[in-house]
Amino acid sequence: MSDIKEITGALIKFRNERDWEQFHNPKDLALAVNVEASELLELFLWKNASEANPDKVKEELADVFAFAFLLADKYKFDVKEIVLEKIKKNGEKYPIDKAKGTAKKYNEL
Repeated sequence: MSDIKEITGALIKFRNERDWEQFHNPKDLALAVNVEASELLELFLWKNASEANPDKVKEELADVFAFAFLLADKYKFDVKEIVLEKIKKNGEKYPIDKAKGTAKKYNEL
């Protein structure tokens, strides 16, 4: 079993034991990803990146991943596959010879 499937399975087991699937529709899972990502951002607000508490960053990042994996499961997406597909698309948008060392968006290269 892949790590991603193991994680998703554990999340589903946790959710189902609490009868929370009723709340986990795609819209609310997408909102939860955003809320947790905002909580992650808050850890960096008004400070240098080095000042953020790594333990809290780890917790909030885990929440983002958890809801993202549950959302992917709702759509029957293979997380590994969709991430690798996105990397390939980004490689086409951001060729090394044009994008290396710059933060410009693909349409500005």
